[in-house]
Amino acid sequence: MPRDNERSAFGVYVHWPFCLSKCPYCDFNSHVRHAALDEARFLRAYLAEIGTTAGRIGARSVTSIFFGGGTPSLMQPATVAAILEAIARHWSVASDVEVTLEANPTSVEAERFRGYRVAGVNRVSLGVQALDDGALRRLGRTHTAAEALAAVAVAREVFARYSFDLIYAREDQAVAAWTAELRRAIAEAAEHLSLYQLTIEPDTPFAALRAAGKLTIPDQDCARALYEVTQEICTAAGLPAYEVSNHARPGAECRHNLVYWRMQEYAGIGPGAHGRLDIEGGRRATATEKRPEAWLMRVESLGHGLTTDEALTREEIADELLLMGLRLTEGIDPSRYAQVAGRSLDPRRLAALHQEGAVEVTADGHLRVTAAAFPVLDAVVADLAA
Repeated sequence: MPRDNERSAFGVYVHWPFCLSKCPYCDFNSHVRHAALDEARFLRAYLAEIGTTAGRIGARSVTSIFFGGGTPSLMQPATVAAILEAIARHWSVASDVEVTLEANPTSVEAERFRGYRVAGVNRVSLGVQALDDGALRRLGRTHTAAEALAAVAVAREVFARYSFDLIYAREDQAVAAWTAELRRAIAEAAEHLSLYQLTIEPDTPFAALRAAGKLTIPDQDCARALYEVTQEICTAAGLPAYEVSNHARPGAECRHNLVYWRMQEYAGIGPGAHGRLDIEGGRRATATEKRPEAWLMRVESLGHGLTTDEALTREEIADELLLMGLRLTEGIDPSRYAQVAGRSLDPRRLAALHQEGAVEVTADGHLRVTAAAFPVLDAVVADLAA
């Protein structure tokens, strides 16, 4: 895949914050609304925020667009089409733009896939999460494994590119069971899988259950074994990891997520969306109001929902480069780090980490975390950033 300096990239992230139900492990900015949603009013706000953002940053060539959530597959295809048309109206769009939409694999939403394809979506990412009905119930999912596989089949028929997510290191999950589940998933996957270890996030129902002793997840040794078998099986199947939790056939990586991990530029649109924008020689971190209705009123009043708009310091940019770039198996270019930070990485720390087998230098000079050290990635990053 191309290195971060071989192609300029600009992504647009569109956050749709609504879900039919809230999963007990989820700490994303997602909200359940039982009353009917005024989708047309929200659409007008999305179009306004796109226009305001474009007016602020000027010309860009959009290389990727990502509809995340929440559950973007609850949007009407006409809403998706209108947002894509607005992006194309304000910025130029690359001829090979990647347009991804996250979807829940229920049969009702699967029927919309063809509408999304007509609207301009060319890649779909399905939140399958498990291929075991008992596990799906415990994860709070509203679909069955059969429904998930049916949605994958529709995605395969409608889209040239699709991916789906699975969560592992679940409660009482053994290596043998995960091995069988993963092999079944690979048989259904075309080019990309996102495989996440279950983490217990603060202030989620799962966190409360764990604190009460009602939820037990695999211990560190078991989680490490699950991670290692994941790498072995996916690599043998031609889906090696290109990022800690993402596997793809060479050339099929999610281009939009690479924008984040390669520290390129992206605009965040919608409630709770984050962005990184390069303006007048500086890099700015942006975030919008998280509460959907408050965001809506803010956009209607101001033309945008921004609550954070801060210039990042060189040190902050350098730390982000390490934090994001070392998630990738391609690693980072040390010269880019030096340019951003105004100093090189500490050679003594590099030497110590290299001696420990935690980092290595590739043939083209990139610094990366070794496969053996990926499970302790956060500690390696913290050491380099200190």
